[in-house]
Amino acid sequence: MLSVGQTAPDFTLKDQAGKEHRLSDFQGRKVVLYFYPRDNTPGCTREALAFQAAHDALTACGVDVIGISKDSVDSHLRFQLKYGLPFVLLSDPELQAIQAYGVWQPKTMYGKTAYGVVRSTYLIDENGIVQHVYEKVKPDLNAVQILHDLDAAQ
Repeated sequence: MLSVGQTAPDFTLKDQAGKEHRLSDFQGRKVVLYFYPRDNTPGCTREALAFQAAHDALTACGVDVIGISKDSVDSHLRFQLKYGLPFVLLSDPELQAIQAYGVWQPKTMYGKTAYGVVRSTYLIDENGIVQHVYEKVKPDLNAVQILHDLDAAQ
């Protein structure tokens, strides 16, 4: 995982429409970069809907929301359309950003260990510096915690 004060690694990934995005494209704006395991699963859906509910408040704070998982562009498009998500979902099947941000970690379930995305979020400032790191977040509370931290900083 990255630490507060580190420069956020740049990346180039495709969104749900197949358009390429770079983190550096968002220079001059704050970014919530949230990593999640899989589209259309209960926890990931709750997290996406929580960011959807907080989207207007985050935008008012000058924050762009970006979700990243290793799901395909097509999967992201179906997920985005199904729930009307108003933010970018980036596809990272090669684990470019997922590994650069340290969220590809061993996970144990039913006594078996396998690697996967650990639900984590980064708040990145206008200059590309990590301001907050949220590890192993709760899907329903992630967006609210970020809004709280943004309010506390002002």
